[in-house]
Amino acid sequence: MTDSPEQRRHVLRRRPRTAVPRPPRWWPLPALVLLGAASGLSYGLLTAPRYEATSYAMAVAQEETDPSAALGYAQSFGRLVTSDATLSYAQGAAGEPVRELRSRVRSETSPDSPMIAVTGTSTQPRRAADIANAVIEAVVVSSEHVSEDTGVKLIEFTHAMTPDQPVSPSAPLGTAVGAAAGGLLGGLVLLVRPRRAGWSVSAQVPGPTASGGQGVPAGDRELAR
Repeated sequence: MTDSPEQRRHVLRRRPRTAVPRPPRWWPLPALVLLGAASGLSYGLLTAPRYEATSYAMAVAQEETDPSAALGYAQSFGRLVTSDATLSYAQGAAGEPVRELRSRVRSETSPDSPMIAVTGTSTQPRRAADIANAVIEAVVVSSEHVSEDTGVKLIEFTHAMTPDQPVSPSAPLGTAVGAAAGGLLGGLVLLVRPRRAGWSVSAQVPGPTASGGQGVPAGDRELAR
């Protein structure tokens, strides 16, 4: 005996639906950790390594010049490291045009020492050292042109050596940093995420105290009479 179409539809209506389980409330945390780790790994693998090399020069006061003047002139010469005149003189030895050379050189001076540090940056370790040495030599030559007027000259203290290790993060380090950043972001998401619907806190509040016989059961009122 076959069922009629109405009976089949009735059976289909009564068939229970499969409930889709809700993900746990803390699911953003592992998801963001994995996303951060993948991003850090991709950055470490796809980004070209970056090398840095540093050379140093020292400002020296001449015979009749106050030694404290060397510190001030070291600050001034440090500002001239990225000037057009210095970079134009250094571009031949550095093998870089002035525009590229300006983005790959930085200088640092100390308020306590008449030292100038010139750092060259490149994707090739040997080129990074060549950039630093070419620029520090250009600064030293510039100081010689005005040494008779200033009474201070620069001397090259140390040459930049070819670096062995890049300063850019490696793939394992990038993965760890990305995972840590993802975990921190996931924790913040859990803190600011609103509670699910249905979560409530109920408190029992006592009713008003009966006064003047109001709200007292009938049996109690009869006894009071």
